[in-house]
Amino acid sequence: MGARVLIIAGSDSGGGAGIQADIKTVTMLGGHAMTAITAITAQNTVGVQAVHPVPTDMVIAQIDSVVRDIGVDAVKIGMIGSARTALAVAERLDELPGVPVVFDPVMVATSGARLADEATVAAFERLMDRATVVTPNLPELEALGRDPQEIVAAHGCAVLVKGGHGEGPEVVDTLYSVDPEDPPQIEWRDPKIDTENTHGTGCTLASAIACGLACEWDLPEAVSRARRFVRIAMREAEGLGRGHGPMAQQAVRLDLNMSFFEPMLNQVTVPARDLAASERFYRLLGLRQVVRASPRYARFETEGGATFSIATDEAYTAPVVYFECGDLDVTVAYLQQQGFRFEQEPQDEKWGWREARLRDPAGNAVRLYQAGEMRRFPPWRIEDDA
Repeated sequence: MGARVLIIAGSDSGGGAGIQADIKTVTMLGGHAMTAITAITAQNTVGVQAVHPVPTDMVIAQIDSVVRDIGVDAVKIGMIGSARTALAVAERLDELPGVPVVFDPVMVATSGARLADEATVAAFERLMDRATVVTPNLPELEALGRDPQEIVAAHGCAVLVKGGHGEGPEVVDTLYSVDPEDPPQIEWRDPKIDTENTHGTGCTLASAIACGLACEWDLPEAVSRARRFVRIAMREAEGLGRGHGPMAQQAVRLDLNMSFFEPMLNQVTVPARDLAASERFYRLLGLRQVVRASPRYARFETEGGATFSIATDEAYTAPVVYFECGDLDVTVAYLQQQGFRFEQEPQDEKWGWREARLRDPAGNAVRLYQAGEMRRFPPWRIEDDA
């Protein structure tokens, strides 16, 4: 059964953030999205034109309706609407012990419009008491008026500080952990993606983290996977609107496996004698070329997101199938306990994948791997067929 994720957030009429971004994210990650809408906004890529909070009683009725019938594996909170709603939601969440809660303290839209008054921000304290992790960006952290370690100590929740608003060529996100089994501070660094299509990044990240926690990934791994989802959705954005455009959650295909033990087929490599001739053949067949390393290797993308490669390397004398694993090391350890023999145990490869190698009973080469963003969007990706 897919993860049941309850989203408590506002509606974005432009479809870039809020409930709309949350539903797309949860759906693309294989979960079932349920909603308690806290506010209705008239909104597009250039700004927020109007906000209508939903009465608190109606927000709570939505929560009660889905929880009592369908159940919930994780909760994501975004725009909360009012201080009264924040306090009432916190009270309801106290009735769901053990259910992870991801709280994205939405205060300002990407366009700059303010989405929470001072009373509502003050009521965030009660939501942080119940949260598993709070995910402020740098301006939101400043508005909360607390150092991340102070929030951890005061509320017993982890804090993920999102660094997208920071200066410099890298995005630096930092997780301040509350779990004694995790390092007290974990940092992720990635090159900034040059795009204006950033509307809904925080909503998407929080919902993806909630999906990971619902699937019983630990928090650092849930954050790591959610970050990859956001980056791929940003890369796929179509450039809609005249301002900060929406991302393309719907275009993220086969990039994140949410299962621990069920490998996912999304890459095949076949041998080639004449790389240029094979490149032309597969382009005419309708595949989109994304990597060219002449005269040795080329990779293509198919409709739906699977990739297909051709190689002249002597190592490829027959087709090789690649199965991406949710956690490669866990999968390999489990298979070894079942008697599987590996030609290569998991190791990091120079092309950015972590890979293990084995053969099936007929001698066919099989690769188990993890690549995430590197499978379709390596630094050497080409963007057209010219």
